Amino acid sequence: MAGERAQFLVSTDWLAEHMSAPDLVVVDGSWYLPPMNRDPKAEYRENHIPGAVFFDIDEIADTTSDLPHMLPRPEKFSSRMRKLGIGDGQRIVVYDGAGLYSAARVWWTFRVMGVADVAVLDGGLPKWLAEDRPVEAGPVRRQERHFTARLDHGAVRDADDVLRSLKNGYETVLDARPAGRFAGTEPEPREGVRGGHMPGSLNLPWDALLTEDGVLKDNADLKSAFEAIGVNRRTPVVTSCGSGVTAAILVLALQILGNRQASVYDGSWSEWGGRDDLPVVVGEE
Repeated sequence: MAGERAQFLVSTDWLAEHMSAPDLVVVDGSWYLPPMNRDPKAEYRENHIPGAVFFDIDEIADTTSDLPHMLPRPEKFSSRMRKLGIGDGQRIVVYDGAGLYSAARVWWTFRVMGVADVAVLDGGLPKWLAEDRPVEAGPVRRQERHFTARLDHGAVRDADDVLRSLKNGYETVLDARPAGRFAGTEPEPREGVRGGHMPGSLNLPWDALLTEDGVLKDNADLKSAFEAIGVNRRTPVVTSCGSGVTAAILVLALQILGNRQASVYDGSWSEWGGRDDLPVVVGEE
């Protein structure tokens, strides 16, 4: 995976060429919001890249939390990876069935858990299928491997961290939700969650970083999108979204551009908008 961009993002050509590599693991990290009316597990069983294992974002999570798919404890993550046949020293490529959506969250989770050699498949399954590349059906069983999780606490933020960042201005808080949800003019998809945004946060909708084909824009366009809101490779950033999924797309893009100071607010708007004790702005500030 030579080159800065290729450390984090691989092409369908690259994956097709390296499919038989013994140290490669392909992971289907598909996940969808309920309004999308898609069942990622059923879709995986019907159609997936050969050899891919399914990463269940809602189960490989802290299921004791009231918030959706919060990061699991390292011990649980290690256990689940062992059962999937993912071990130390392997090269991991993650994709999803939307193109580039939830795969970035799975990529980020691996990174938080100490895995450096993990990348996202640019364009995901839709691009793979459009190119008439092979797929298979049914579950994939891999031999269990030893996996060691080392949690990077600096890559994740909680509500108190974000509140401090908003007050002291040290970190820029970027919200990846659509503009209407950020402004509070469109309803939130989760019941009981207020509309609007955190005071002082900036909006960069995740899909503004993708082409019409669902692949990540080139580096020059990514750089322009971030610089237009005052963010560069040296800006410390906390990203947020509805539930910590598309926030990871912003982190992926920032990492590609060389920004190593980008973290995710794991609870995101599901937590912030659901708590009456946290400040919310509706409309423009």
